[in-house]
Amino acid sequence: MNEIMNTKKPVTAATLLRASQCGEKTVWLTAYDALSAEIAETAGADVLLVGDSLGMVCLGYDSTIPVTLEQMIHHATAVVHARKKAWVVCDMPFGSYQQSPQQAFASCVRVLQQSGCDAVKIEGGEPMAPTIRFLADRGIAVVAHIGLTPQSVKKFGSYGKRGADEAGRAALLRDAEAVGAAGAIGVVLENIPAELAAEITANLDIPTIGIGAGGSCDAQVLVFNDLVGLSASNPPFAPAYADARQIMSDAIARWSADVKSGRFPKCEEKTV
Repeated sequence: MNEIMNTKKPVTAATLLRASQCGEKTVWLTAYDALSAEIAETAGADVLLVGDSLGMVCLGYDSTIPVTLEQMIHHATAVVHARKKAWVVCDMPFGSYQQSPQQAFASCVRVLQQSGCDAVKIEGGEPMAPTIRFLADRGIAVVAHIGLTPQSVKKFGSYGKRGADEAGRAALLRDAEAVGAAGAIGVVLENIPAELAAEITANLDIPTIGIGAGGSCDAQVLVFNDLVGLSASNPPFAPAYADARQIMSDAIARWSADVKSGRFPKCEEKTV
């Protein structure tokens, strides 16, 4: 039984930390608008992540890189308006935080003030630790993100698994230690070996959120469209639990056929 969402109190960073300390798994799911937020929370999501994956899911981009701060604020605001108790985290888009801690702070202030979300998420490990500390020292809840970092796809050239060799493993252990020590309130581990994710989870005092990182993490997160079967194709670590794409396509096709045949709309016969 999920004790977090069975309370009337809103989910907070402290709630999530207590859950991880008690060994209670928490559920994170992306949401990009009021409808997906309402459905996700009603179905049991503890945390709604407004991911910059909206660039591909909603906007038709081929990566997350073109997503702007204004677009993230727009979508995060819609999610915040729909949530009741869930904790809302907003991705900081590419270019909005990497230049300096001061740039990151200014961008995060805009997101928090204009959208009303609870926390921000930034990609990067050890190199971003000073920025995380700068933000945390100023009262901002920061979720870190290491492993596969989609905003760096141009550098790495693929969305493949990270930490598969000894050098990569050592780098990710350093990344995890650095973001935890800097004051992150949680860390997303994306597409890394399960045994490495388990080691990181055991070493850290903050919750780990896995996506393609095995079952030892304190929480799991997936992309909404992948989970419900709206995506044209899914990553190997993101199974579809429904086939919403086919259901919606069938409904539209049936309606289209009825329109063309004259069966829709049904005209009521006039009575004398």
